[in-house]
Amino acid sequence: MKNGRYWDGILQEWLAEDRDALWRRYSDALHTALFRRWLGKRPGGRLLKTDLFDEAVSEGMSALGAESSLAVGVDISEEVALAARRRHPGWNVIVADVRHLPFADGAFGAILSNSTLDHFEAIGDISGALEELRRVLRPGGRLLLTLDNAANPVIALRQALPKGLLYRLGITPYAVGRTVGPNRLKAMLRALALRIVEMSPILHCPRYWAVRRARRLKNAPPLGQERFLRSLARWEILQRPPSRWLTGYFIAILAIKEGD
Repeated sequence: MKNGRYWDGILQEWLAEDRDALWRRYSDALHTALFRRWLGKRPGGRLLKTDLFDEAVSEGMSALGAESSLAVGVDISEEVALAARRRHPGWNVIVADVRHLPFADGAFGAILSNSTLDHFEAIGDISGALEELRRVLRPGGRLLLTLDNAANPVIALRQALPKGLLYRLGITPYAVGRTVGPNRLKAMLRALALRIVEMSPILHCPRYWAVRRARRLKNAPPLGQERFLRSLARWEILQRPPSRWLTGYFIAILAIKEGD
């Protein structure tokens, strides 16, 4: 995982250019709808959110924090954390590495971790982060997790290419890390006594095309933007056929911590 200063710089680029605002609306809405269904209508309790970049540049999953008695967000970048708090003052933000969280065992009833653990440079760091998330989750608490789906051929190819080249060509907007496929992720969670309740691939639209199309529509009339967002949502029908793991860009998992 890149250090906080790296993400400070990426944040300034995004804020200066208002980059990918329309695309973020779609991604935020997709994740929020799924996580709200998994949390229930009134989640309450103490909620932890890992990685605040979404909340620093857009709505992210701020609505879910507002529905909890206490919403805490962590990020490795101080600038990202501060920007998230300015945009969403109801959040309590802390600068911390998700692999070394400054919280007591069982401190949270729910943890939201969307596309956080796919920024590490080694698979072992994913396992270590999952172990730490489990530690701060109370028995019976819920872990809601998404990460890049290595079973998707596009993600698999991206994993095989030099990361610096991907960034220079504009294929990835920032540094990406290692990730795993659904079977390996299931094995990691089960090894930590995290019981998988539901698992699904999400975000099936062709992401490279969709991001670039969204940029061209940045200043389009609201009606045109809404029509585009609805067209992206229609791709989610690909969750139904057996080929869904080949088209979904993210693995989404709801897991419960078994009693200690």
